[in-house]
Amino acid sequence: MKKALFSLLMIFVAAAGTTAIAQEVKNGAKLDFEKDVHDYGTVENGGNGTCTFEFTNTGNAPLIISNAKGSCGCTVPSWPKEPIAPGAMSKITVKYDTKRPGAINKSVTITSNAVNEPTKVIRIKGNVKAKPVSGAPTNPAGPSNN
Repeated sequence: MKKALFSLLMIFVAAAGTTAIAQEVKNGAKLDFEKDVHDYGTVENGGNGTCTFEFTNTGNAPLIISNAKGSCGCTVPSWPKEPIAPGAMSKITVKYDTKRPGAINKSVTITSNAVNEPTKVIRIKGNVKAKPVSGAPTNPAGPSNN
């Protein structure tokens, strides 16, 4: 009988501890992005390299983004500096330097007080066309000798 009571007591203590932990995770700011990746597709050299990542604070406390850092100098994020209220939407804008031809595969690391993801990585991808060559002859065979 003592073993049965002890076992029941241990189950109750374990369940109570699990409930307390689950409640801790539920309380606080939560960061919920509509998308984690933006695909530019193929863009012209020097074209528009700006994209937007919209998110909602689905938690029950104000969300504070303390930092957003691009993986290199060609990827520059801007983010809201003021707290985002519970239930409110906001956005992070990312500007990529499209004067760099080739594949785009960059990330932005967001640091916040979100209980679900205090460090969140969003990504951009795509391809920038090569810079058009100016001053090239229109007839590569040379002048006609007619």
